[in-house]
Amino acid sequence: MEESQDSRVVEAVKQEWTRLRAYVRKRVSDPSEVEDILQDVFCELIEAYRAMQPVREAGRWLFRVARNRIIDRFRKKSTEAASISPEGLSWEELLPSGDDGPEAAYVRSVLLEELEDALAELPPEQREVFLANEVEGISFKDIAERTGVNINTLLARKRYAVLHLRQRLKDIHDEFTGGQQ
Repeated sequence: MEESQDSRVVEAVKQEWTRLRAYVRKRVSDPSEVEDILQDVFCELIEAYRAMQPVREAGRWLFRVARNRIIDRFRKKSTEAASISPEGLSWEELLPSGDDGPEAAYVRSVLLEELEDALAELPPEQREVFLANEVEGISFKDIAERTGVNINTLLARKRYAVLHLRQRLKDIHDEFTGGQQ
């Protein structure tokens, strides 16, 4: 049985090594970190098989583990940023800068993708108020004048949008901050 598991691990490594390495190299600038991440990923694959938890879709699993390892390394490097209070900061200031290297650019793209998905889930009225106020910086008074909707209604819509976004983005927030507030 162990020989069969070993052959499945070897086969997965052979099939995915080149693509996985390219994936990690695109997101991590330090070559030694690339190798460390790859080693961690394949060690985790071996551990999963040895723990009698064979991986069904090895390729997808390997890429997910690699993504998690990249995020872990980014999180480790940006512990200072995690402790900054977001009050008074713009959306741009809360996201990692794309100029801070491939890891930061990757994390930024993951966060933006999650935010876009969460915004798309909102009812149109809530999404429009949230974007107008938070992203465009338009006051509720100006939004009310433009739309003819009562300010209290606009405030309620934004509140529901914020509650949804907080709930929806909690997991990704915890993933990047290690659960720290």
